[in-house]
Amino acid sequence: MQRHGRRGRRAPAPTQVLARELCPNLVLISPCCLRMQILWIVLKGHPSPVLKASNTYFRMDGKKNRWQRSWKKHRLQQVLHNLPAGNWGDGERGIACLPGREGEFQEGVGLAIEYAKALKCKYVDCLVGKTPQGIPPEKVRQTLVSNLRFAAAALEKEGIRLLIEPLNNQDIPGFYLMHTRDALQLMQEVKHPNLWLQYDIYHMQIMEGNLLKTILNNLSRIAHIQIVDNPGRHEPGTGEINFTNLFRSIDEMGYSGWIGCE
Repeated sequence: MQRHGRRGRRAPAPTQVLARELCPNLVLISPCCLRMQILWIVLKGHPSPVLKASNTYFRMDGKKNRWQRSWKKHRLQQVLHNLPAGNWGDGERGIACLPGREGEFQEGVGLAIEYAKALKCKYVDCLVGKTPQGIPPEKVRQTLVSNLRFAAAALEKEGIRLLIEPLNNQDIPGFYLMHTRDALQLMQEVKHPNLWLQYDIYHMQIMEGNLLKTILNNLSRIAHIQIVDNPGRHEPGTGEINFTNLFRSIDEMGYSGWIGCE
C-alpha cells in the first residue's frame, strides 16, 4: 500500500525520514557491478536526494579506472570495500582461515590495496571464511591470525584500516566468526593496532541482540557499522529493529563513522 501525504503527494519512505532526521552519515552498500540500482537517501540539510558515499563489494577485474571515473563523475566517496573472498559461486565466504591458501590471500591483499588507493578508500573488510573441515582447529586459528597480521601491517603502510566482521550462522552456516566476542578475542590474539571491528546490526541482532550495549562497550574498536532490518534483510522500518532509537543512541555515543545501508 502506498503512503501519501497532503494533497495526494507521496509521503517519504521510512528510510528517508530516518536518514533525514537522525542519521546524516549513511552510505549505500552496492553490489559488485557498475550497473547498479542506486538508492537515493535524503540526508539532513539537503533539499533534494543526494548520495555521498558508497560501500561496495568489488569484483576486482582490472577495471578500477572505470570505477575511478564513475566515482569522480558522481562525486562519490568510496568508504569501504572487501578483500577478495575466494570462489563466491562455490560458497566460499573468505579465505583468511583456510590453510594452504596463504599465497592467494596475500595476493588479494595487494590487489585490495591497489583498488583502495585508486579510489581513495580508507577501509578494507576481511571476510575470514568458513571453518574448514578435517583440519585441526589450532591450525585454522594459526593461519587466520597470521593472515590478519600480514594484512593489517600491509594496509597500515598505506593508511588503510583492516576490518573483520562476524556474520550469522543461519544465512552463512559454518562461518568462522559468529559473535562480537569472537571477533574481539581474535583481535586480541592478532595484537595489531590496525585491526578493527565492522559491526553489522542485522547479523548481530540474529546472533546476540543487545545491540546498543554492545556498540557502547566496544565503540573504540568499531570502525564501521552496517544496517538492514530483521527478519528478511530488508530496509529499516520493515522489521523488528527500532532504528529511530538505534540511530539516536549511536549519535549520542559519539560515533562519527559511516553507517552502511545494505
